[in-house]
Amino acid sequence: MAEPKADTSAEKHMADEDHEAEPAIAWNARDYVPLSDVPDEMVDAEGKVRPVWQPFVNALSGMTAGELSERFARADRYLRDAGVFYRAYDGQDDTRAWPFSHIPVIIDDNEWQELADGLKQRADLLEAMMADFYGENRLVSEGFIPPALVASNSEFLRPLVGIDPPGGHYLHFVSFEVGRGPDGKWWVLADRAQAPSGAGFALENRVAASRAFSGIYGDMHVRRVATFFGAFRDALQGDPAGNEGRIGVLTPGPANETYYEHAYIARYLGISLLEGEDLIVVNDRVMVRTVAGPMPVSVLWRRLDASFTDPLELNQNSRIGTPGLVGAIRAGNLTMVNALGSGMVETRAFLAFLPALSRHLLNEDLKIPSIATWWCGQENERHHVAENLDQMLIGPAYSRMPFFDDSGQSFTGERLRERRPGAVARWLDKRGPWLVGQEAVKLSTAPAFVDGKLTPHPFSLRVFAARTRDGWKLMPGGFARIGSSDDVAAIAMQSGGRAADVWVVSQTPVGKPTLLTRESRVPRNKPSNLPSRAADNLFWLGRYIERAEGNLRILRAWHGRFAEVDDRGQALLTRVEAYLDQIGLDLSEAALPPSLLRDIDSAVYSAGNIRDRFSPDGWLALNDLSKTARRFVDRVNPGDDAAHAVTVLLRKLAGFAGLVHENMYRSTGWRFLSIGRYLERGLHMTRLLGELAGEDAPDGALDMLLEISDNVMTHRRHYNVYTDPLTITDLLALDPQNPRSVLFQLDQILAEVKKLPDQAYPASMSPLHRETMRVQSGLAVMTADSVSSDYYAALERDFETLSDCLAQSYL
Repeated sequence: MAEPKADTSAEKHMADEDHEAEPAIAWNARDYVPLSDVPDEMVDAEGKVRPVWQPFVNALSGMTAGELSERFARADRYLRDAGVFYRAYDGQDDTRAWPFSHIPVIIDDNEWQELADGLKQRADLLEAMMADFYGENRLVSEGFIPPALVASNSEFLRPLVGIDPPGGHYLHFVSFEVGRGPDGKWWVLADRAQAPSGAGFALENRVAASRAFSGIYGDMHVRRVATFFGAFRDALQGDPAGNEGRIGVLTPGPANETYYEHAYIARYLGISLLEGEDLIVVNDRVMVRTVAGPMPVSVLWRRLDASFTDPLELNQNSRIGTPGLVGAIRAGNLTMVNALGSGMVETRAFLAFLPALSRHLLNEDLKIPSIATWWCGQENERHHVAENLDQMLIGPAYSRMPFFDDSGQSFTGERLRERRPGAVARWLDKRGPWLVGQEAVKLSTAPAFVDGKLTPHPFSLRVFAARTRDGWKLMPGGFARIGSSDDVAAIAMQSGGRAADVWVVSQTPVGKPTLLTRESRVPRNKPSNLPSRAADNLFWLGRYIERAEGNLRILRAWHGRFAEVDDRGQALLTRVEAYLDQIGLDLSEAALPPSLLRDIDSAVYSAGNIRDRFSPDGWLALNDLSKTARRFVDRVNPGDDAAHAVTVLLRKLAGFAGLVHENMYRSTGWRFLSIGRYLERGLHMTRLLGELAGEDAPDGALDMLLEISDNVMTHRRHYNVYTDPLTITDLLALDPQNPRSVLFQLDQILAEVKKLPDQAYPASMSPLHRETMRVQSGLAVMTADSVSSDYYAALERDFETLSDCLAQSYL
C-alpha cells in the first residue's frame, strides 16, 4: 500500500504566482454591515473603521487571497502540531481540535486600562466576600445577603469555615466573562474563581495569531502576555507556604475537558502537574509520591472543583482527590490556589447584590456593572421577572445547580412561556429560590472571517487576573469567544463558537518579556523528584512502543513469506500464526488485525497522562503513528500489501523513537522509559527464541528470527556458516554488543537501575538491583550450547519478575 500522496498546495501556490492575484478583501465599509442596534468593535455607528483597527484593516485589505489563506493555514498548522485540543461532552466524549477564529479582537490600551481598573476592584470585592463567608459571616447577619444563598449553596464548604489561608488571601487567580452592551459600555457577565480555565488557551491563541499575522503583530505594538505569567509564577514561589516545598498544578486528569491546558501551563511555568493519586498527607503535610520517596508540596494551583479535592472531609464519593488535604490547609501547611470554597463567588444570584456589597465592603461604587440580575427568591424581584419575561433570561441561581433545560443553561422568558403556558407565575413561585432572571442583552460584535469575507458576530471576553507581589495584575488581552451566528447563546465553544486572540494595542513600542529569570534563587527541580505516576506512565510507554514494534516485525516477516509461497498451511507460517494468536493477533480476522492498535493506543494513553513531560514533536509523531495504523488496519490484503503497510508503520515508529532518543533529557524519567523499552525487547526476543530456535523449529525459522531482529547482515559477517541454533543463540541471546540480543537488554537495564534513586537502601543493593544483577549474570555466564527451551521459559518469567519488582520499588 502506498503512502498518501504529499500535499501539493505549495506547488500550486508557486504556479499561481504567474497570475495576477486578487486582493483577499477589497475593503469597503459597505461590505461589512453590523447588526442593527448593536455596537461593533471594528466600525463605529457611521460605518467608519475605528482608529485602533485601521492598521490591521489596511494590512488585511492589501493581502491576496492566497496569502491570507496561507497565513490562516500557518496558524492552524501550529495549533495542530502543538496538539491543542479540548474535550466535547456530546455523548461521544471525544477530543476536538481547538476552534480558532483567525481575526483578533483589537482594543485600545487606554480603554483596556479602564476595564482593568474595574476588574481589579471586582477581584478585591470577591476577596472581601470570601473572607466574610469563611470568617465572621456578617454579610448574612447584617442583611446584605439572604441567608438561603449561603446556607443552600453547594459551594459553601463548612469544613473550611474559620480557616485563615497562608498569606491571608483566598483568591489568587480569577477570571471574568465580559461583554459590551448596547450602550457601548463593558458589563461583567460572570465571575470565575472555582478553577478558572482558559489562560493556557489564551497563550496558544496568541502564538497562533502571531504566526498568522507576523509583521503586523509587531508593527501594531501589541502588549505581550509573558509578564503576566512571570509575575504570577514569582508570586507562587514567594508564597509563605511555598518556601519549604514544591509547587504543583492539581488536575483532575486526562479525561477533563481542559486537560491540555493544565499540562501546557505546568510545562510553561516549569512546575509539576499532579493528580490526586500523586499526593499523600502525612502529619498534616502534603507530600508527592516520587521515585525517590515522598517530597513536600506547599502550593497547589487547583484545576478541579473544590468538593472533589478531599474525600475525607468533603465529597466522600470523589476518586480524584487526596484524603487529608483540608487538614493540611487547616494546619497552615498548604496554600490552595484558589482557596477551597471559592466557587461560592460564582453564584449567579450574587450579581444582584454586588452594587450594595461594593459600597459596604469597599466604600466604592462598582466601576464596571454586572448584567442586570434579579434573584427570584425575593417576592418583589420574582414579580418583576414574571412581568418582564420578554426581556429576561431565566437561569439557575447557583453556579453549579443543574437545570431542567436540555442545555443546562439559561433560556429566554419566551421559551418559558412556551413550555409552561399559563403557569409561569406559579412555577416561579415554586422554584424561585433556585432561579434568577437576567436582562437579555445583545452583546457587541467583532469581525470573523467567514466564507471569504469579514462578517460581524457577537463576542465576549474572558479576562484573567492574578495576584502578584504588587497586587492584582491582568493579562493584557485574555481571549475572545466568537459566536457561530448572530445568536448570543452560540458563543460557547460547546455550541459551535470559536476562540480569538485579543490584542491590546499601545500607542508606543512594547517590550519583549520572557519567563527566563536572571535570579539564581529559582531552584532547579532535582531529577529524582519524578512523581511515581509519571514514572509508571513512562515505563509503560516504553514497553508499549517496543511491544508494538516487536509485533509489527513479526507481522512483516509473516506477510513477506506468505507473499512468496501463497500457502498459509506451510509449516513455518502455521507456527508463527499460532504464536501471533497466543499474543492476541488473530490473522484470521484480517491481514493487520484490529488488536494491533491495542499497544499503540496504550502508548498514546500513557503519553497523554504525562503531557507536561512529553515534547510536542514526540506527541505529534505518536499520534501520526496511531492515525496511520488506523488507516491500515482491516484495509490491507495479506502478502506484499500488508508487508509494505507494516514497513510504513515501522518507519514511523523509528521516527518516534529517534525523536525521544535525541531530544529527551537524560533524567530519571528517561531511565524509566528506557528500562521499559529494554525489558520489553528482552522479553520479546526471549519468547521468539523459545518458540523458533528449538530443535523442533520448522524450516526457515532461524532465518525469520534474523529478519525479525534485523540481524541478517550481522550474522553473515560474524559467522562463516549457515544459520544454525548455536549461532542464532550466540548472536541473539548472548552477544553483549548486539542491540537486539537478550543479554544487551539486561546489561542496559542493570546500568539504568544502578542510577535510579534508592534512598531506602543507601548502604546495600535494592531488591530491584539485586534481582537485575542475578538475571543478568545468570545469562552472561551461559554458553550457546547450554541454553535450552526450558531456560528461555525461565528467563521469560525472570523478565516479568523484574517488572513486578520495579513496580513494587518505585511505582
